[in-house]
Amino acid sequence: MTHEEKRAWIRLVVAVLGYSAYVALIVSRADGRSLPDVPYASALLWTVGAAIVASIVAEIGMAVLNPGAPRVKDVRDREIGRLGDHVGQSLVVVGAVAAMLMAMADWDRFWIANVIYLCFVLSAILGGITKVIVYRRSLPQW
Repeated sequence: MTHEEKRAWIRLVVAVLGYSAYVALIVSRADGRSLPDVPYASALLWTVGAAIVASIVAEIGMAVLNPGAPRVKDVRDREIGRLGDHVGQSLVVVGAVAAMLMAMADWDRFWIANVIYLCFVLSAILGGITKVIVYRRSLPQW
């Protein structure tokens, strides 16, 4: 497994765990109230920050456990990274359009912020899955 494939796995797992923790925290805070009434901003910021820190720590841990591993990106790594990013970015666009429509329809800020966060997470998951699949198989020939 290449260094870049390990990074893709780390980011994929961290995205899933971070968002799962956020959802669990918000649902546990609801306590019978409607979700827009739950204070969400600090939980959202803390889980995003914690996910970033967890990803960095996991990547440092990966480097410490395997110090001799080559970290040079070759052409294949760059192409796989580019493909995964392009596939994942589609959901960022979906989230932006959804948030824009929700804002124009005067939806509560809770829903707008959460649809944006969800689409960022789905983008990371879809991009990560794409990278892992392509690492396991081969690059598509266009």
